Amino acid sequence: MIAAVRRVDARRYFLGGGMGQLGDDGFAEGGGVMTLAAALAELDARVRPVVSAKNVPLGRARGRILADDIVATTDLPPHDNAAVDGYALRHADLETGVATRLAVVGRAAAGHPHAGAVPPGCAVRIFTGAPVPAGLDTILMQEDCRAEGDHVVIPPGSRRGANLRRAGEDVAAGSTVLARGLRLEPPHIGLAAALGCADVPVFRRLRVAVFSSGDELVGPGQTPAPGQIRDANRYALMALLERLGTRVTDLGILPDRFPVIRDGLAAAAAGHDLIVTSGGMSVGEEDHVKAAVTTLGRLHLWRLAIKPGRPIGFGQVAGAAFIGLPGNPVALVVTFLRLARPVIVRLAGGVSEALPCYPVQAGFSLNKRPGRREWVGATLDREAGGEPVARMFPRQGSGILSSLVAADGLIELDEEIAAVEPGMTVPFLPFHGLM
Repeated sequence: MIAAVRRVDARRYFLGGGMGQLGDDGFAEGGGVMTLAAALAELDARVRPVVSAKNVPLGRARGRILADDIVATTDLPPHDNAAVDGYALRHADLETGVATRLAVVGRAAAGHPHAGAVPPGCAVRIFTGAPVPAGLDTILMQEDCRAEGDHVVIPPGSRRGANLRRAGEDVAAGSTVLARGLRLEPPHIGLAAALGCADVPVFRRLRVAVFSSGDELVGPGQTPAPGQIRDANRYALMALLERLGTRVTDLGILPDRFPVIRDGLAAAAAGHDLIVTSGGMSVGEEDHVKAAVTTLGRLHLWRLAIKPGRPIGFGQVAGAAFIGLPGNPVALVVTFLRLARPVIVRLAGGVSEALPCYPVQAGFSLNKRPGRREWVGATLDREAGGEPVARMFPRQGSGILSSLVAADGLIELDEEIAAVEPGMTVPFLPFHGLM
């Protein structure tokens, strides 16, 4: 049923095994500005899994990423069976235009099939889920029939094949029912169980290290000194990562000192597949993350035509992949959902899927710079009988953390749009299910 599990070298496949092979295509600081679509295509083409695979019991597989195809070795259902309680018969035995009286010669129930052949002109009492005796092709509901002792009277007008579930109508033997890279959810688990999978091959959970840097940061349980703030980004980032099924290590807050950040990165790389940080990616004197990454490995800053979202970096620290996200909370969430999330899914062995996005009616006006993709937080008014109307959250900005709580999601405005007017149809990316 399941092909041999593929083993993947965990140290070779971030961005095709060598980010240094990339040219001046928007990865390097001096490169041209990239569109979001170009960036996503580049990532999709280059990112490869960094995790190996193993078998786990089916009962512990929910949320794991399937490491190989599951192919059905049997039909599902495995035999023709009844969809209702009633009588199984041959349609050819029925009279045309008048009722038909048939002898009832047996009984079939789920787990208790009828034994032996059914003679022509006869019927079998049958119950939902029971195997249909060979040669019978139609099942009449008991409430549509009339029992008369050891006979049943069938009304005229019955359809051939009524209430009959054919073998293999759900799944045909030999078909691929669950594909490699799928994240296993309850329906997938149920289907695998129906096909006899006691265990399934899944990828090892991606090991991700997260830390914040900055002398201005303190933990949520601490009282900030003058000029300090509580560290919100690290906790939001860890929650986003855990939602993807990764195994997250919290490395805390590192001070703004280059040797400490460099040594912290080196230690994290030794025991993790991926390091994700927020902030410290600019070129200021206190932005040591960028310098530390380039000292230990490679870093490519992406100059993207997006708002919010700069700067964002992808790279490697020793054997671990690295993603550096912006320090402002809204920019962090936007770039995580639209850029980091598909990378993390691919590194973990999964298949990147388009985020859920559906059209809504704009209930606001907005001027926008053409050539740049932008996101604005919005709430939805679900007006009866009409298209949902998006209301722009009144306080926009990459540092407005409360907008992520109050908004239902993001309006995504592509590069061609210069203005939004009320009544215009715009794409809406809901937070529900993603955060």
